[in-house]
Amino acid sequence: MKFKFLFLILFVISSGYSQRFKILEGELENLKNINSFNAEFNYENIEVHGFKSEEEFLKEKMEKRNADPGKAEEFRANWFSNREKYYNPAFIDYFNKYFKNQECKIASEAAHLMKVNLTWIYTGYAVEPAKLSTVIDFYDVNNPSKKLLSIQFDKVIGLEKKMIAVNEHDRIIGAFEKLAKNLAIQLKRFH
Repeated sequence: MKFKFLFLILFVISSGYSQRFKILEGELENLKNINSFNAEFNYENIEVHGFKSEEEFLKEKMEKRNADPGKAEEFRANWFSNREKYYNPAFIDYFNKYFKNQECKIASEAAHLMKVNLTWIYTGYAVEPAKLSTVIDFYDVNNPSKKLLSIQFDKVIGLEKKMIAVNEHDRIIGAFEKLAKNLAIQLKRFH
């Protein structure tokens, strides 16, 4: 019984720690009076948990579907298209809904840029949520060489809408929503 209790406490502490952020450059206060951001997503250097590269991950997933080559190609195509189709919009929608009075929002014509650089992903499985690590950089569009803020979120645990999320993209959507929430919580302190 004591072991289970200790394990539960360690799990809660480690889960809380994994949700934390780290300021890499600048200060949150630099965004104090900024009410809107354009969002850009960068997946170029993303690592997939348990694999040496994203290509190695895709190769393994496609080999599992070799019996049906159409399904293998569909998996690969969906891996990339789901970013624009599901993940980026999920982040933007959740962020904008968090600010109910639109005191801060993501909008395409904004004078400031929020660049979401995905660095690591764990896709989860049926009963375990996906996780993301990212570095989010903020710039003034008129002075893109000057970074206002660089903030890192490490191993953000996704929101779960269903007890069992069979579809990989559903789990990853939850991680993007939780990332948006974690960022919005920090920005809300100044809006």
